[in-house]
Amino acid sequence: MPDIKQAKILIMATDGFEQSELMVPQEKLSDAGATVEVAAPKSRMKSGKIYGWDEKDWGKTVSVDKDIEEVNPADYDALVLPGGQINPDKLRVEPKAIEIIRAFYSSGKTVAAICHAPWLLIEAGIIKGKKCTSYHSIKTDVINAGGQWRDETVVTDYGLITSRNPGDLDAFVGKIIEEVREGSHAGRRQAAE
Repeated sequence: MPDIKQAKILIMATDGFEQSELMVPQEKLSDAGATVEVAAPKSRMKSGKIYGWDEKDWGKTVSVDKDIEEVNPADYDALVLPGGQINPDKLRVEPKAIEIIRAFYSSGKTVAAICHAPWLLIEAGIIKGKKCTSYHSIKTDVINAGGQWRDETVVTDYGLITSRNPGDLDAFVGKIIEEVREGSHAGRRQAAE
């Protein structure tokens, strides 16, 4: 089992991420000893920051460590996808973002998505047949994509972690740490089907 203190975790986001859904995992995973980096599309690299959404208006900015074009999934142990309505909707039209999600998943690494971020799992084609949850407004999207939707705080299916909203963040981050410690979930595709 890898120690979280040796883990390297990527958070992938762009403008409009739900502020708490990026910043809480970033802080708690860093506090647990993991190295955490934030990657965003090239269009955001000029400013070096992405803008959060804090419930009803623009919130704080977060510094970006890397352009998603430079991301090598082999360098990381887990991928975290924050929600918000804007962020995953913008990311799901970025071919490189979808490629990264597929690469993390197919290599058996932990992939964690909260709130509206399961849209990205749908776009990447990895939700079909998987137990999962999401923000309630995209429940039908998840079900139509073949996901086995549940109304639970955190749902895990062989290293694929999903949660519903900011109220679930403690359980979400705790499950990320647990799944990273378990190591590779490379057999999950066969086991989950």
